[in-house]
Amino acid sequence: MRQLVSYALFYLLAIASAALLATHSQAADGGLQIPIGYLGYRPDPGPLLSNVIPEPVDAGLRGAELAISDSNSTGRFLNQSYSLVSASVDSPEALLDAAKTQHAQGLRLFVVNAPAESLRQLSAALPDSLLFNAGSADDRLRSTDCLPNVLHSLPSRAMLADALAQFLVVRKWQRVLLIVGPTPDDQAYAAALRRAAKRFGVQIVAEKPWSFDNDQRRSAQADMPLFTQTAEYDVVLVADERGDFGEYVPYQTWYPRPVAGTQGLTPTGWHKTVETYGAAQLQKRFEAMAGRWMNDRDFAAWIAVRSIASAVSKLRQSDAQAIRQLALGDQLPLDGFKGRKLSYRSWNGQLRQPIPIVQPRALVSTSPQEGFLHPFNEMDSLGYDKPEVSCRFP
Repeated sequence: MRQLVSYALFYLLAIASAALLATHSQAADGGLQIPIGYLGYRPDPGPLLSNVIPEPVDAGLRGAELAISDSNSTGRFLNQSYSLVSASVDSPEALLDAAKTQHAQGLRLFVVNAPAESLRQLSAALPDSLLFNAGSADDRLRSTDCLPNVLHSLPSRAMLADALAQFLVVRKWQRVLLIVGPTPDDQAYAAALRRAAKRFGVQIVAEKPWSFDNDQRRSAQADMPLFTQTAEYDVVLVADERGDFGEYVPYQTWYPRPVAGTQGLTPTGWHKTVETYGAAQLQKRFEAMAGRWMNDRDFAAWIAVRSIASAVSKLRQSDAQAIRQLALGDQLPLDGFKGRKLSYRSWNGQLRQPIPIVQPRALVSTSPQEGFLHPFNEMDSLGYDKPEVSCRFP
C-alpha cells in the first residue's frame, strides 16, 4: 500500500514538474519580452555650499529598477517579461552614443534622466522611439518646444510653482520677497514663480538677485538679514536649484518669516514623508532595495516604467507608437500612490499628478488645494493648461 502511495505521489510530482517546466518554457519561447532602456546623465554641479547631505548619484536609476521588479511581479501572470538596459554616463556625447547602441539592439522604449538639451538630442536621434522624461523640469518642453515622441513623468517647474502658490493663497501669505540665484536653472525656477504669482494673485513686493561671489557661506550667514531688508513680506521665496545659498536663508531673514521654494517649504514630485494611499509600502520596497530614501527622480523613473507596463498589459504589445497613443488618449489611468488616478495630458505629454509640499521631515500639504477648480480635471490647475500651450503636439 505504501509503495502504491509512493508511486502515486511520484506521479503527481512529475506532472507538476512537467507543467512548471512547460510554463517556464512558454514564457521563454512565446512570452512577450519588453526591454526598456535607461539613459542617465547629470552634469557636474560643481562645488556646493549645502553639500552636507549630497544628492544620490543613482537617483532615477534605482526607481526604474524597482519598477522593473514590480512589473515582473504582475507580468508573469500575463506571460510578460520586463528588463532594464541601463547606461549612466558623464557627458552628452556618451549619452547619445549609449542611446544609439541600445536602439541598434532593438530597444524603442526609454526612460531618460538628463537635462533638456540632451533630451532634445535624443528625441531627434530616436524618432521611432518613445522617451519618458524623468530628469528635466524645463517648462519650454511642455509649452513652446514640445517633443512629439516624449512624455514627461517628472513635474515641470510650472507645476511646482503653481502648487506652492496655491498653498500660499490658502494660508493668506500673499506678499512675497523673491531671491533669485545666478544660474540659468535658478532663472527658470524664478520665472515659474513669477508666472504662478501672477496666475493666483500673489504679490511680489521685492525681487533681489543673489550675486555674492566671494565667501558665499559667510555672506549668506552674515549678510542675509540686511540683504532681506525691504518692504514687509509674508514669506520669502528662494530660487536656488543648485543649493548655493538657499539653505542659509531660513532663520536669517530681516522679518521673522517662513522660507519656501527650492529650500524651506518645498514643492516636489515625491518625498519620503508621502505615506498615504499605499505610498508607505512603495517607500519600504524602495528603501529595502536602494538603501536610501526615494526622491522625485526615482519616482519619475518608477512611474515611467509602470506606465509602459500598464500600457503593455492593456495592449498586449510593446509598440512604442501604440503606447504613446494610448497614454495620450486618457485611456491609461495609473496608480501612483498619490490618492488620484494619474494620466498624461494630451496637449503636451505631461503626467497629471498631485504635488506634495514638504519641509525636510514632514508633509505639510498637497496641491491642488481645495477650492482651486478646473472645468475638466483639478490637477490641470497645476502647470500649463491646454490654452496656454503654443506648441503643436500631435
